[in-house]
Amino acid sequence: MNLPNSLYQWSRRFLFRLLSCFLTLFIFQSSFSGDQSFALAVQALDDNEGHSFVAEAVERVAPSVVRIDTERTVERQPFDPTLIDPLLRDLLGDPAMGPEREKGQGSGVLIDDAGLVLTNAHVVERVDQVSVTLAEGEVADGDVIGADPVTDLALVRLSEGDLPKAAPIGNSEALQVGDWAIALGTPFGLERTVTLGIISSLHRNINSLGFSDKRLDLIQTDAAINPGNSGGPLVNGRGEVIGINTLVRSGPGAGLGFAIPINLARGVVDQLLEKGEVVHPYLGVQLVSLTARIAREHNRDPNSLLELPERSGALVQSVLPDSPAEKAGLRRGDLVIAADEIVISDPQSLLEQVDKAEIGVPLSLKIMRNSLELSLSIKPSALPGFS
Repeated sequence: MNLPNSLYQWSRRFLFRLLSCFLTLFIFQSSFSGDQSFALAVQALDDNEGHSFVAEAVERVAPSVVRIDTERTVERQPFDPTLIDPLLRDLLGDPAMGPEREKGQGSGVLIDDAGLVLTNAHVVERVDQVSVTLAEGEVADGDVIGADPVTDLALVRLSEGDLPKAAPIGNSEALQVGDWAIALGTPFGLERTVTLGIISSLHRNINSLGFSDKRLDLIQTDAAINPGNSGGPLVNGRGEVIGINTLVRSGPGAGLGFAIPINLARGVVDQLLEKGEVVHPYLGVQLVSLTARIAREHNRDPNSLLELPERSGALVQSVLPDSPAEKAGLRRGDLVIAADEIVISDPQSLLEQVDKAEIGVPLSLKIMRNSLELSLSIKPSALPGFS
């Protein structure tokens, strides 16, 4: 039966008041029984007018989230005008020659009150002009003061003006799988977009996603991250930035989003501010993971060219010419089992030790070669092309 609108509204108010009275009595009773948790929860719900923790977290960080618009000059591919049909030339004219302007868009987050914006390196890569739109709609010019393609992080400094407060920064090392994750940004140009999910996984190696030129352990989340979200913050339930959104998997398995841990970003920010670049140590080897089971299967093959140690470690697949690894005497087939007395179980654990090493300072390696345990000293160099 359809009720008149006024009667319907009165019924809703009556039921709400009745429910409020019931909850008040329940809270009063719980206060005498010593169980205060439900009472406090209801009181908190009443205090914030029914808004969820997500709304509170977003309210805390949203003013510091920005949209980044970029432009860059792209040279046109030369085109042979003789290949154009004469009729089309008469209708359309000769093809335009020379450079053209290409526009891009991404997100970022203010990390200090002086106008420093953290974003992805691929958002501001090789751009000529950066325009930053603040949460309230004001537009400011931006200057890229440093970028690190290896970690896909960049810093943009805003021109002077009335800027919002910086976002609260959290601790990505304190995350656990299952924690809430809130993604903010400008996907597809839609400003002030918020999506909610959980932390799906931690320490996801970016190389397993097909990016061999990056050095990252990523936060995986099912919070929707779409084109334009790149560079925006991933936030915990308290409204603290725990990561910088960087990529999403499309096609089969879509819905997997990834963010750069904020603790890693802090170190990159410090180096970019101090030096304008990030220097990454490297050894010059290509590695694969080896386990005892894989080694046993390999050694059973009568056609195998060398016998592998039946234990876990980082197996040297190749050594780059004139690299620190070649100079130190590393060879194809060597199994790295320790670095500076830290046990190495796979290539990622070795990479972590290399990242902590200093350029030119010897790093001690323990390797297995032809069933013999050897010690080598290797001096990491700066990663070519990024220093």
